[in-house]
Amino acid sequence: MPKIKTHSRAKKTFRVTGTGKIRRYKAFKSHLLTKKSKSRKRGLRIHGLVHPTNAKLVKRMLVMA
Repeated sequence: MPKIKTHSRAKKTFRVTGTGKIRRYKAFKSHLLTKKSKSRKRGLRIHGLVHPTNAKLVKRMLVMA
C-alpha cells in the first residue's frame, strides 16, 4: 500500500485549529483592490472557518481523517 500524500495547495491554504476545525482565508483579496472599500478589505483579512459540509473533503486533502 503506497503512502497517502497531502494535497500541496491545501496545506498552504488551510490550518487546523486546536478544537479540530479548519481555518481558511477569505477569497477576493488578491488583486483589483483599488475598487474595493477599506472596510471590505479589512473584513476580508479576518479568517473564516470551513463549512461543516466541506470539512470532510478538506480533512481528506490534509490527510487527517
